[in-house]
Amino acid sequence: MEMLLADIDLPELASTAPEVFADANRFLSLNTSYLKLEDRQFLATAFCFADASHRGQVRRSGEPYISHPLAVATILTQWKLDAQALAGALLHDVMEDSGVTKLELTEKFGKTVAELVDGMSKIDKLEFQSKEEAQAENFRKMLLAMARDLRVMLIKLADRLHNMRTMDAMRADKQKRIARETMEIYAPIANRIGLNSAYQELDDLAFKYLHPNRYGVLSKALKAARGNRREVVGRILDSIKDKLAAAKIEASVTGREKNLYSIYRKMQEKQLSFSEVLDIYAFRVIVKDVPTSYLTLGALHALFKPIPGKFKDYIAIPKANGYQSLHTTLFGPYGTPIEIQIRSGDMHRIADAGVASHWMYKSGDEGFSDVQKKTHQWLQSLLEMQTESGDAVEFLEHIKVDLFPDQVYVFTPKGKIFNMPAGSCCVDFAYAVHSDIGDSCIAAKINHELVPLRTRLKNGDQVEIVSAVHARPNPSWLTFVTTGKARSHIRHFLKSLRFEESVLLGDRLLAQGFASLNQPLQQVSDDVWERYLKENGEKSREVVKAELGLGKRLAMVVAKRLLQLAGNWQEELVGGRKAAAVAVRGSEGMAIQCARCCNPIPGDPILGFVKKDQGLVIHTHDCPQIAHGRIDSEKLIDVEWDADVNRLFDVPVRILAQNDRGTLAAIATAIAEADANITAVATQEPEGFSERYMQIQFTLQVSNRTHLAKVMKNLRQLPSAYRIQRMRS
Repeated sequence: MEMLLADIDLPELASTAPEVFADANRFLSLNTSYLKLEDRQFLATAFCFADASHRGQVRRSGEPYISHPLAVATILTQWKLDAQALAGALLHDVMEDSGVTKLELTEKFGKTVAELVDGMSKIDKLEFQSKEEAQAENFRKMLLAMARDLRVMLIKLADRLHNMRTMDAMRADKQKRIARETMEIYAPIANRIGLNSAYQELDDLAFKYLHPNRYGVLSKALKAARGNRREVVGRILDSIKDKLAAAKIEASVTGREKNLYSIYRKMQEKQLSFSEVLDIYAFRVIVKDVPTSYLTLGALHALFKPIPGKFKDYIAIPKANGYQSLHTTLFGPYGTPIEIQIRSGDMHRIADAGVASHWMYKSGDEGFSDVQKKTHQWLQSLLEMQTESGDAVEFLEHIKVDLFPDQVYVFTPKGKIFNMPAGSCCVDFAYAVHSDIGDSCIAAKINHELVPLRTRLKNGDQVEIVSAVHARPNPSWLTFVTTGKARSHIRHFLKSLRFEESVLLGDRLLAQGFASLNQPLQQVSDDVWERYLKENGEKSREVVKAELGLGKRLAMVVAKRLLQLAGNWQEELVGGRKAAAVAVRGSEGMAIQCARCCNPIPGDPILGFVKKDQGLVIHTHDCPQIAHGRIDSEKLIDVEWDADVNRLFDVPVRILAQNDRGTLAAIATAIAEADANITAVATQEPEGFSERYMQIQFTLQVSNRTHLAKVMKNLRQLPSAYRIQRMRS
């Protein structure tokens, strides 16, 4: 194999360190079993190019930098990835660290390799508000590249795995940051796509750097325990092998050691000591096919008694990452619990390599296509989430939610299986079926019984969603949905609705700004708007108006600048006619809100306060918030009630009444006779009065101030009513 590198006519190789040269030849020799000669020649060329590009660069440990991409590519050979992916791994840092362009890579190695490298490259040239935002944006770019080609993520996981293995030379704070990111994002992704061995190693390495003392203590204890357990493990192993041989079942049986972090997590979650966790012995049985798996299960249940409730059939219902196996826990000798996994050889390969088995064993087997299909569905949901997430940080938050491994399995009325994250509710299920069903769901049935939409799903539930054509997502759903897909769809809908309402409000505020400058809005031409948008880097005038409605811009400032660009601005215009008040109906939705502190209703003199990210908030002119100076008077806007207001408004009313039988009924009747509605009621003992009196607080719905006066007049005519007042906070 050394001839492959020696035959490449590149003088730059003369400076390559002997140990790196040897590692490169070893990497190429690992590919002999499954790559053609021309593919290995292609990889040798890629190595030489990467070596020349990283010339003079060293890692923190002092090793030549090229040793890192070479190690990443070597990890990928264990997953039997194709030549393009291995070339992408060798070249994955050349764009970021060596200034090589995507065009140059395309010309030398083809479009696919260039796309893989680009998906791995960070976005250092963009400016971000924070380090978290930069990390989130980098991660979003990588996930979108992964949705186009899964090999991007496989290269990234191998990259992260090698970095975690060689992190000793870094500062402690950086070690912890990278370890936390690994545990929160990369290890769960490895689990999600079925790379079990990489998942466990990433978890263990992250644990090592996040909690070095705990890792050290557990590691030492595990080594000491191995010797003591060897005899018991051997005895159980012999019993299992003898039983299977007697049943004429051909199988490979091995002891399975739990990884360190899973031991630590079990100790924390179940409040167990180290010795209690280690008292559980684990074994793996590999058989030839699915029928033999179930025969093996029966034989082992005859050997040792199964523990009730500890059996899981992941063959009939595979995990989301394609994992298939039978799990059972038995009472072993001396009452020792024994965990056993039973699976076929094909299942074992998928369990270890997950979706990477697509490249490893292209056999056209249905099992492998199922793995690909499930991963593809997950990647499509990522693309859907990204288009609806406002920013990279929000997108990353949605992704993290979906990476938790615990799942429940539920069924549609037609028997289709959906695996959902633990804690999912009916709304999560509706969005999992289809985003349109989620948007329009109004009710749900679990096992044929109507339940609230917030009901949590359990394993085996049959779930039916009731939808309506004109239904829309409810903001309150955000308080109980679990999945990233549901959360991103609901937020996207609310943002779209809020944007439309904010544009309408911004239009009115801008008109008021022009009127206060004694100028008509109509004189601002399309050309002037284009210049303003270019000057401020905005996409459209609707975005500017939405920001006015959300309080992110001031109408007067925008109006003045537009007039300046139009050449019609003169300082003496200030002090012109008073701007017309903005008319409000109180039914505009999210863009205009009635303040909770004073609960204004039509007929009350009102003022508007543009609050950032909340739009226009309406207060009464005598609101305590304004009176106490808690609101900036410069941000107050003249508003008035529209003549055509057609809705009901909430008003809190407090009544002090005699505590006699029938008093509450009489008050409710008086309110109803005035055509008002009661939405809430609460009673309490009044301070400074005897037990003969009670204080009742109602929230009434009235159409305007005149309507409220009619209600209060009816209440004052009651003999039992002592004092009636409209409440102010």
